[in-house]
Amino acid sequence: MDISFSAQDRVFQQEVRAWLDEAWPQEMREKQARSAMSRLSKDDHVQWQKRLAEKGWAATNWPQEHGGAGFTATQSYIFDLERARVGAPGVIPFGMAMVAPVIMRFGTEEQKQRFLPDILDTNVWWCQGYSEPGSGSDLASLNTRAEDKGDHFLVNGVKTWTTMAQYADWIFCLVRTSNEDIRQLGISFLLIDMATPGIIVKPIVTLDQPSEDHQEINTVYFEDVVVPKENLIGEQGKGWTCAKYLLEFERGNAYSPALKQALAHIREMAANERSGSGEVYRQDAGFQARIHDIEIQVLAMEFTELRILGALSAGQNVGPESSMLKTRGTELQQAVTELAMDVCGHYALPLDQSSPEPGDNFQPVGPAHANGATQDYFNTRKVSIYAGSNEIQRNIMSKLVLGL
Repeated sequence: MDISFSAQDRVFQQEVRAWLDEAWPQEMREKQARSAMSRLSKDDHVQWQKRLAEKGWAATNWPQEHGGAGFTATQSYIFDLERARVGAPGVIPFGMAMVAPVIMRFGTEEQKQRFLPDILDTNVWWCQGYSEPGSGSDLASLNTRAEDKGDHFLVNGVKTWTTMAQYADWIFCLVRTSNEDIRQLGISFLLIDMATPGIIVKPIVTLDQPSEDHQEINTVYFEDVVVPKENLIGEQGKGWTCAKYLLEFERGNAYSPALKQALAHIREMAANERSGSGEVYRQDAGFQARIHDIEIQVLAMEFTELRILGALSAGQNVGPESSMLKTRGTELQQAVTELAMDVCGHYALPLDQSSPEPGDNFQPVGPAHANGATQDYFNTRKVSIYAGSNEIQRNIMSKLVLGL
C-alpha cells in the first residue's frame, strides 16, 4: 500500500502551511495554547471561520457548487494536519460539517438557498438537538413531539447535552411526528429558529467548567414552539435517514493530526517537570513506556486513516470504518489528556475559584502548561459517549464487519 502524498499534494501542503502561518492570529495562538482555562470565545471562532471563508477553505467537506473548498479526501487530511501543527481550531461542526450536508442531500432548492450561504459565511450559529433525558445511545426512543397542525408543527419536549446552545441562532432537531411499531419510522428532521417563543436554554455545569464564561453544554426546553412546515428537511417520518447520514460526518473524523500535536506538547511539558523520584519526567521509565505506547497506537490510527483516504479517493463510501475511527480516536484522546494531567503532577489539581470575589485578580499557580490540564481531562471523558457511545460503535462494527 502506497501511503505517500503525491507531488501535487505536497505542493498543496506547502500552500496550506504558508497561509496558516500568516493567517492564524498570534493572539489566538497564545490564547489557544493556554488550553481549557482560556478557551476561544464565540467571537474568536466566528472571526477565524470568516477568515477561512474568505480564503475559500471554511467548508472543506462541501462541493464547490455550494461554495465549498472542493478538497479531495487527501487534501482535507493535509489541511487538518497543518491546522493542528499551528494549533488552529477546526470549524464549529454543527452548521458547516453536520446540518449543511443533510440540507444538501435531502433539502429542497429553496432550503439550500436559504440556509447554506449563511452557514458558509458563519452568519448563523447552529446547535444539535438529538439526545434527550433517557434517549441518548438509544436515540430512536426520543420523545420530543412535533404535532402536525396543518401549516406548522407544534413542538414540545426536551433536548440535552446541547453543545453551545447558549450561542445558537438555530437548532436542527430529531422529533417524533407519529407513533409507529418501528420507532425509527415516526421521526422527522426539523430546523428550528432558537428565537422562537417557547424555547428556554439552561446550562449544565460540568467539572471542567471553571466559570460561566466556559459553559459548553445545555438543556433546551420546547414548550408549544411553532415551527413552519417549510423547515422540515426531507419527508415527514423519514428523519432517521437524515440522522444516519449526518452521523457519518460526525464520526468520520481524522484524529491523528491533533493527537500527534498533543503528544509533542506533552514531550515539551515532560522536559520541564520532575517525577516523584526527582528525575526529569521525560527520562522516567514509566513515562517513556506510556508515551511510546500511545505514540504507537496513534501511528496505527494514522495508517488506518490513510488507508481510508485511499478508499475515499477511489470513490468508496465510509461505512463501519467511521465507527472504528470514532472508537479508537476518542479512546486515544482520553489517554493523551490523562497522561498530560499526570505529567503536571499536583499543579493539575482542579482549580477551585469559588471563594475569590470578582476583582480579586486571582491567578492560577504553577507552570503555564498545567493550566487547564485537568479541565481537558474531564472534558474528554464525554468523547467516548457522544456521536453514539463506543459500546454502540462496537455493536455496529460487529454487525457490519463480522456479521454478528
